[in-house]
Amino acid sequence: MAKFSMKRDGKEVGGASVYAEPHTMDGKAMKISSTPGAMPNRSKADTVNMSVGNISKAAGDEQVKTSGIKVRGTGAATKGLMARGPMA
Repeated sequence: MAKFSMKRDGKEVGGASVYAEPHTMDGKAMKISSTPGAMPNRSKADTVNMSVGNISKAAGDEQVKTSGIKVRGTGAATKGLMARGPMA
C-alpha cells in the first residue's frame, strides 16, 4: 500500500495504516495474523463447553458468595438483608 497523506481540512481522513503501523501500547510492532480471533476446534466433544440445566462442564469449584453489606430500610424483608453487588 502506498504511503501518502489524505489530509482534508487539516484532518487525516484516510486509513490508520497511512500514518501509523500496527503497534502495541508499548510502541512495539505487532504480528498481524491472517485469522484473527481464531477459536479452538469445537467439533470434538472434549473441547465443547456444554451445559445442561445448572450443570456446566466449564464450571469449577466456585463457592457461593456469602459476603456483603447489610442494607438499611428493608422493613419486614423476606428475601434477605445483604447486598452483594458492586456498590458504587
